[in-house]
Amino acid sequence: MIRDITLGQYYPAKSVIHQLDPRVKLMTTIIYVISLFVAKGILGYVLATLFLAMAIRLSKVPFGYMTKGLKAIIMILMFTVVFNLFLIDGDVVLWRFGFLRITDQGVKTAVFMAIRLIYLIIGSSIMTLTTTPNDLTDGLERLLGPLKKIHVPVHEIAMMMSIALRFIPILLEETDKIMKAQIARGADFESGNLIQKAKAMVPLLVPLFISAFRRANDLAMAMEARCYHGGEGRTKMKPLHYESADKTAYGVVWGYLLLMIALTWYERLHPLILL
Repeated sequence: MIRDITLGQYYPAKSVIHQLDPRVKLMTTIIYVISLFVAKGILGYVLATLFLAMAIRLSKVPFGYMTKGLKAIIMILMFTVVFNLFLIDGDVVLWRFGFLRITDQGVKTAVFMAIRLIYLIIGSSIMTLTTTPNDLTDGLERLLGPLKKIHVPVHEIAMMMSIALRFIPILLEETDKIMKAQIARGADFESGNLIQKAKAMVPLLVPLFISAFRRANDLAMAMEARCYHGGEGRTKMKPLHYESADKTAYGVVWGYLLLMIALTWYERLHPLILL
């Protein structure tokens, strides 16, 4: 399960999406997330599926590698589906057992929520897998640049996000090493009930926290030794600037959002299209 988490990992490849400006990828991810909440019917989710499939194809990241991150949220996905399936009221009751019942609206909501959650994870993974943490930090800092006028510490926020993204793969690797070491000493993380499994995690979590605090302290001392003092007056080795491909990508993603809004409006006027 630990190895299946892909958040914060970078997949090197030569693709169109890898070469895009990080600001474009950040805005595209935000717009795609917004579009998933705008979509209310089948046509909207078909369009979202086609857009996501196109992005995966252009990224040249293996689909199996990209979907590994879904294993980490399988429990959240199941809870979301079950709660929406049994707790949403509707006009047509499809199944009833005591106080439990499944309605047509419950099935529709459960299916759409599951698709939305899966697409959110995959869409976010495309951005992190095709963008290095440094580029992601620079893009976020440039996008939030106007907030400096109201004294928001934009550089510090971007730096914290960069450090967090860098620490995720490191901590996952450290967790895997500690888990293997504990298993070699006879630890059992799989058998037993929920309480026993929670107790078995203590020998794993204690050294993991100690290692994390040690790494954080070493990083803070290294930054202080190099006289790091924030973003005021700092320059970039690779300044960001838009190319023609970035402008084309902006046009495509904004066109996608407008088409999604138009389809949602059309489905609202023609409710028979809704599931």
